[in-house]
Amino acid sequence: MDKKLIETLSKITEEEQAILSGEEHINRNLYYSDEKTSSPHNEIDSSRVLQDGKLIDMRPHVRFIHFPLHTHNYVEFIYMCQGETTHIIDGQRIVLKEGDLLFMNQHARQEILPAGENDIAVNFMILPEFFTTAFSMMEQSKSPLRDFLISCLTKKDMDGNFLYFKVSDIPQIQNIMENMIWNMLRTDSLDFQNINQVTIGLLFLNLLKHTESIGVSRSSYDQEIMFRLLSYIDTDYREASLTKFSKTVGEDPYVLSRIIKKNTESTFKELLQSKRLNKAKELLKNTDISIADISVMVGYDNTSFFHRLFRRNFGCSPRDFRLNS
Repeated sequence: MDKKLIETLSKITEEEQAILSGEEHINRNLYYSDEKTSSPHNEIDSSRVLQDGKLIDMRPHVRFIHFPLHTHNYVEFIYMCQGETTHIIDGQRIVLKEGDLLFMNQHARQEILPAGENDIAVNFMILPEFFTTAFSMMEQSKSPLRDFLISCLTKKDMDGNFLYFKVSDIPQIQNIMENMIWNMLRTDSLDFQNINQVTIGLLFLNLLKHTESIGVSRSSYDQEIMFRLLSYIDTDYREASLTKFSKTVGEDPYVLSRIIKKNTESTFKELLQSKRLNKAKELLKNTDISIADISVMVGYDNTSFFHRLFRRNFGCSPRDFRLNS
């Protein structure tokens, strides 16, 4: 990361100076509304950390002190610029290292251990409505994988309320994060919100290309499996099978079937079929490739079966769909 940026983010804040001067606890007034101080998990209020009507804001991660168990009524993600920080999320210990990304939805229960002076991270606080632009940017590649990412950020309390990406060796993502931090520091920009919304969209698009970078933890095991599975279907839909995937991840097909059904309410066969048929629609609409060849291209060697399946799902034949597109 740029040295000037690290120097800027490393500066001791007023809050940290108070801690270094002997303050033993976090300043609750900076995070909690009075009426919520009795909350069992100490819910941090967006009105405290997102001021002046902002949908997104950023602040350096506070160092030198233990941050007790809490939740927050907004989406938060943390980017590790330098060093490392230790987080306990839904009872699981996560050590963020330089270049890592951690996303948490509104239901994650988080505790943070003290960080040292050279452990530099930034916290992004985001209201759900901010993601409208980011998700619309992903509509052109709409898929179960995209939908799963959205559910991870917006779904009610689930087995894994966080996503952990080990992306330090992916320069595109590192560049996006550095540019976003610079932009967040320049809050005088008239296009501040629009630029950040588009940047988040670019970040998500790049993360979807690198689902193999999702970190493994017990609470997010389903999420890791689902990202890898849906990415597998997106790229290998012609030859994909549950048996092949189970060998890749070293998991029993029966266990995988339960995870898939639990998280998508669909079976592997249904997800694969949906991908193949939607790809067929795309080819029918945008190319002159013969219907027989399209059938084979998307994984159906039996053209008659492909015709029956297409009609059953879309209410028309592939030929009629092409003529009316």
